[in-house]
Formats: sequence, C-alpha cells, structure tokens
Amino acid sequence: MKAARPDPDKLTVSQVCAELQISRSTFYDWRAKGRAPRCIKLPNGDLRIRRHDLDKWLNDLETAA
Repeated sequence: MKAARPDPDKLTVSQVCAELQISRSTFYDWRAKGRAPRCIKLPNGDLRIRRHDLDKWLNDLETAA
C-alpha cells in the first residue's frame, strides 16, 4: 500500500503559520474569532487550508486595508 502524498493545494496549519510568519496560537486565536481563512477539518481533527482559500483571504484583507 502506498503512503498518501501531501496535497500541495491543501496546507497544514504549520505551513500557513510559516508563510504568514505567525505563531500557531495566533492562528487559533484568529480562528476562534472567525478571522482566519476557511479550514477543512479532517476526520482525525487536523486542519487543512486550501491554497485558494488562503489566497482569497489575503486578497480580501488587502482590499479592506
């Protein structure tokens, strides 16, 4: 059985935090306040963020600024 390959279109919380240069606690704080990008919750409880959703979220922030 092959090991599942990571999907480049779905980012982990760690990848998003590294890209945004924020801590995990900041990400989860934003998520609790409804200010984070849309997330997918996997059956094991892990979160993934679609690249498209992260890019749209960033564009919306730029427009609002």
